[in-house]
Amino acid sequence: MTAPSYCIVIPTVGRPSLAVLLESLAGADGPLPGQIVVVDDRRAPAELPPPPSRLADLVTVRRSGGRGPAAARNVGWRATDPAGEWVVFLDDDVVVRRDWLACVLRDLDQGGAVGGVQGVVTVPLPGDRRATDWERGTRGLETAAWITADMAYRRTVLERVGGFDERFPRAFREDADLALRVLRTGAELRRGSREVTHPVRPADRWVSVRVQAGNADDALMRRMHGSDWRRLAMAPAGRRRGHLLVTATACTAIAAAAAGRRVLAMAAAATWLVGTARFAWARIAPGPRRRDEVTTMVVTSAVIPPVATWHWLRGVWRHRSAPPWATYPARAVLFDRDGTLIEDVPYNGDPSKVRPMDGAVQLVAELRARGVRTGVITNQSAIGRGRLTWDQVHRVNVHVDQIFGGFDVWAVCPHVDDDDCACRKPAPGMVLQAAAALGFSPHEIAVIGDIGADVEAAAAAGARGILVPTDATRPEEVAAAPRVAADLSEAVRLAVGTTP
Repeated sequence: MTAPSYCIVIPTVGRPSLAVLLESLAGADGPLPGQIVVVDDRRAPAELPPPPSRLADLVTVRRSGGRGPAAARNVGWRATDPAGEWVVFLDDDVVVRRDWLACVLRDLDQGGAVGGVQGVVTVPLPGDRRATDWERGTRGLETAAWITADMAYRRTVLERVGGFDERFPRAFREDADLALRVLRTGAELRRGSREVTHPVRPADRWVSVRVQAGNADDALMRRMHGSDWRRLAMAPAGRRRGHLLVTATACTAIAAAAAGRRVLAMAAAATWLVGTARFAWARIAPGPRRRDEVTTMVVTSAVIPPVATWHWLRGVWRHRSAPPWATYPARAVLFDRDGTLIEDVPYNGDPSKVRPMDGAVQLVAELRARGVRTGVITNQSAIGRGRLTWDQVHRVNVHVDQIFGGFDVWAVCPHVDDDDCACRKPAPGMVLQAAAALGFSPHEIAVIGDIGADVEAAAAAGARGILVPTDATRPEEVAAAPRVAADLSEAVRLAVGTTP
């Protein structure tokens, strides 16, 4: 029986632990993966440590420009070999066990209904003392569901849901969001037997305050997945209600004191003090109770409630218009030109030969009436081949634009395959260019086309791809497409009215 094929994706910000992880992979027993993609997510990338000799031919490095772990993982899995059936995500601060390579093959030997398999995460704690608050928080990874410290997803599932949502800028809720979206496709998630160790990283005394920024991500989770999202994602309940109450009493005390209402100010201050003391003791009691730890807990317990409340309110405001994922409409639709909007006339430089596809003009007008932005992304290799000039292509595009009432954005690639450009579909360049021009994130955009390169470009950019097959569409392109529509009308409905 053929072993499942897989690739590994590791996002990193250049931490020394990356070298430790790669050494542990090189020293593990068993067959190696088909590919290891390390994604450098630093804004100003520098050299990464060279991989061990056993992995030298497998490791490739990609850059993601400091956009956060969700974006880095998207860059990584989209850069892996499409022939790989599975993508295994590892954090750069874990260490795999000696039998990890053998265990991962057993974990991934699953039926088609299984879309993801999580590994076992172990967090070692000191044996000679009680764990600190930071160490106990890190140990929560052992019971967390679907975390990408070691999480494998079937490639077809990632393509179906569009990968990670890059609105999650931190390594906090992006994995829970992805898991919920995968589960809603009907795929199953399981726990496997492979094991990694996640050491506790050194941290300063303010780390517990900085991580409160994740409260903004909770607001997005609630908007997308409903008020029951914690139960669905098997996420532990937080302390938000307590933080809100403590923050409210502090604000009341300050306001009452400023207004000269002494009794109210004293009562509110006493309530704040009691709430803060209870929070601090809940963190101090199970810990080592050393002087430095107690001092840190007392100070940060006073700071955390208002900081957490601020980040949560910021997230509520920022994501106030985010619709539920199950009905997420595209805010912009990008069309392929030839074979999708207009009849495909090879190497056409004559505007008089332009013929719109049936119903295309009306559908674009309906999108415009709904406030959905529209655009065109088109490969025009005839320019690169010398068959047409830029002026001829431009005149055809102007005529198309006039027929359809004016598109919001155009992107044209003049290159041929040998140019190895970043814009020619299936590369994501034109989708990203159009998204930037429109001011939208790629996940807010749908791309509609008639060949596999159109939907592949969408997937590579993080947008939704919808295939409308024509006589020019190959059967394998239809089979590989994450979404297939019978006609252009259905494609538009999929883009703006149903599950993304």
